[in-house]
Amino acid sequence: MTARDRSLAVLVAVLWGLNFLAVRVGLDHFPPFFLAALRYLVLAVPVVLFVPRPGVRLRWLLGYGLGFGVAQFGLLFLAIEQGMPSGLASVVVQASAPFTVLLGALLLRERVTRRQLAGIGLAVVGMAVIAVDRARTAPLLPLVLTVLAAFGWAVGNLASRQAKPRYPLRFALWMAVVPPLPLLALSAVMEGPDTGWRALGSAFGPGGWPSLVALVYIAVLGSVVGSGIWTALLKRYPAGVVAPFSMLVPVVGMAGAWLALHERPTGWAVAGGTAVVAGVLLGTGWLPRFLRGRTGGTAAPRPRGGGGRTPDSQPAGATGASQETQRS
Repeated sequence: MTARDRSLAVLVAVLWGLNFLAVRVGLDHFPPFFLAALRYLVLAVPVVLFVPRPGVRLRWLLGYGLGFGVAQFGLLFLAIEQGMPSGLASVVVQASAPFTVLLGALLLRERVTRRQLAGIGLAVVGMAVIAVDRARTAPLLPLVLTVLAAFGWAVGNLASRQAKPRYPLRFALWMAVVPPLPLLALSAVMEGPDTGWRALGSAFGPGGWPSLVALVYIAVLGSVVGSGIWTALLKRYPAGVVAPFSMLVPVVGMAGAWLALHERPTGWAVAGGTAVVAGVLLGTGWLPRFLRGRTGGTAAPRPRGGGGRTPDSQPAGATGASQETQRS
């Protein structure tokens, strides 16, 4: 991987990590389901008008949109609104990777290796540490909602894998057409039929500009720019080379929340989050390769051009972030 492309991969991780801060700012003005709907509505209109259809079966597009878009972001936004620290949320949602492996084994009969099982076990231990730590000082509901959001991401990953899109970025963009209506319906039922629309109107008044900036960041920089760069990298390199950079997302998320929102994670939360990230890296196979390289083991051949695997040939254990294009 060239230095330029490594820099681009780090840039994407920064954009996605700061996305959690933008969500926190947006939720100070908008109700959670309505904000999630707006995020996709801003994308859906230009996508329908200007982006060619991805040419995949409708059921996989719907499955991706409902799992990745509605379940993940609806529940994630709700969890943060209910008190889940945005930095910690950026770590816990990485549980989508082991969930993807388990669902692939149960529903698609994909083989799970001992390394993947070890990674899942380590991630589960990390989640348990975070849960115990949270239970001592705060309600568990926000954590449970975040875990369910990660499960929704995993469901979307499986739909994306089954779709096998020829043009992954088109597929990821057209996924944005699915969530607005279900999320707006949830907002009307749970938040009130006019609550979100009143918040949108007041956002254009005095003091509403931070929420609009947050919305633009979430929809444009966090989705279109980040996803576009990520897709370009996945076309040039194997998923296993690009995917580990997504593990910088929780690092950026927690650091950004600490600096900007003054969120102070406990030592146990940091330890649990480290175990989750390490479990994901172990399950993807990146951590063993890194350790072999540090101890002088045989290095794997470097990819050239577009000759590596595409996202559609990604192994079952790969991190969920490389499945999206990835935070569309």
